[in-house]
This record gives sequence, C-alpha cells and structure tokens, in this order.
Amino acid sequence: MNKEKVLNSLNNILELELAGVVKYTHYAFMVQGPYRLSVVEWLREQAQESLMHAEAVGEHITSLGEHPTLKISDLLETHKHSTEDILNECLEHEKEAIRSYYELLENVDGGSIMLEEFARTQIAEEEMHEAELKKMLRDNF
Repeated sequence: MNKEKVLNSLNNILELELAGVVKYTHYAFMVQGPYRLSVVEWLREQAQESLMHAEAVGEHITSLGEHPTLKISDLLETHKHSTEDILNECLEHEKEAIRSYYELLENVDGGSIMLEEFARTQIAEEEMHEAELKKMLRDNF
C-alpha cells in the first residue's frame, strides 16, 4: 500500500464529501414543484450522509497519523434549478464519488482490510444512490 496515494485519495474523498454537504443542502433550498417535499427530504438525507462519510474519512486519515484537508471540492453554480437539472447534478456528483472510492480501493491494494472494506462499503452506497437517481430521472411508469 502506497501511503501517500491512499492519503491523497482519502483527502480527495473528504473534499468531495464536504462539497456534497454544501451541494445537497443548496439543492434542497432550490427544489420547487409538486414533488418538492419528497425530493427535499431525500436531498437533506444525502447532505447528512455526506457529512457522516466525511467524518469517517477524516477519522481514517488521522488513524494513519496524518492531517485531514480543510479544502472542499469545487462548488460550481450552474443556475439551473429545475428538479431534473438538480437531480442530474446529483447524479454527476455520485458518479464522481464512485470513481473516487474505486481509486481508494485501488490505492489500498491489499494493504489494509479496514480501508478496503470501507472503500467497498462506500462504493456500494454510492452505486445505490446512482441507481436511485437514475430511477428518479426516469419519466415512464
């Protein structure tokens, strides 16, 4: 296990998860329309989950004797606030998270069962979110 690569992956994930807290919270403010309440509830749950993920990642970083980053990933304001646009932005965020956790898994490369299992669990959760978003974006019943 290359500790430097693992730490870079973990810090990248931390930045991404902290950005998720901000993004999902912002999106929840912006949702309008007849499905607002259920979508807002889901978005707020995602913001809370991103915070829990960030906390777990920070703990892994400090367990390795290192210092977690104070940065967060880019927060680009698209000014597109239809529910569909918001859900599409969420989908892109989830895809980026999946890529980041797969990168962590690759960088751990058998060096830590704890980190491998963490990465695998997070990949499964993020893939579930991706599937949920794809269903939410479908128009047919």
